[in-house]
Amino acid sequence: MSRYPTRIVCLTEETTETLYLLGEGDRVVGVSGYTVRPPEARRKARVSAFISARFDKIQALNPDLILAFSDLQADIAAKLIRCGYPVVTFNQRSVAEILQMIRIVGGLIGCGGKADAMASGLEAELENLRKEASRLPRRPRVFFEEWDDPLISGIQWVEELVEIAGGEPIFPELRHAKLGKDRIVGIDAVVQRNPELIVASWCGKPVRRERISVRPGWDGIAAVRAGHIYEIKSAYILQPGPAALTEGVRQLHELVTHVVTR
Repeated sequence: MSRYPTRIVCLTEETTETLYLLGEGDRVVGVSGYTVRPPEARRKARVSAFISARFDKIQALNPDLILAFSDLQADIAAKLIRCGYPVVTFNQRSVAEILQMIRIVGGLIGCGGKADAMASGLEAELENLRKEASRLPRRPRVFFEEWDDPLISGIQWVEELVEIAGGEPIFPELRHAKLGKDRIVGIDAVVQRNPELIVASWCGKPVRRERISVRPGWDGIAAVRAGHIYEIKSAYILQPGPAALTEGVRQLHELVTHVVTR
């Protein structure tokens, strides 16, 4: 028996991405159907959506470690545990917890040193970006729209990345709410807080900017008047893993910079 897991199933993408960035992608045998990074991971067996899994496919892969994410996969994890599989379920909701997840994944597979170096490198890049953003002439008000109906404000790691990128989230009091239903906001509340930048990312469907701009009363919002309504693909910002801390936050910074220097 190997000292560390060699046949790993990842039920969400961020752990797959982490393993590949650590140079350990050959240990991954099963992935989520939503996996896009890295491209070669898409050749692995697809065994799950976000709230469902193909237990027969997972069993056929004979995994020695299964990695899951959040309360939404709790039932899947429980069934797999009852089947005798070792399951580790992460629930990272902040930038610090994403970095911790990377370090824990590394430790689980005997690559703690590499994982710590990777997380430390990401921390340094985020700090550099924070310093760069601090040189902007001002911090624009930002509404991050995680869903359109009902209207949901950004989860904690997204709001933190908005701040690192140089923006000011308009609903800071909601960031610690882990469930989407607890971050629902009214369209009038957004009008009252008058964001200068609207960034939308609707998981699983493309953003329709015209649907945003025609909401009642939104024609008076600064972002709508100036045409500052943009999309960041959910794969880059709504998956709590390395991509959000690199490509996601860079896209946010570019948008913030565009708004304040235009």
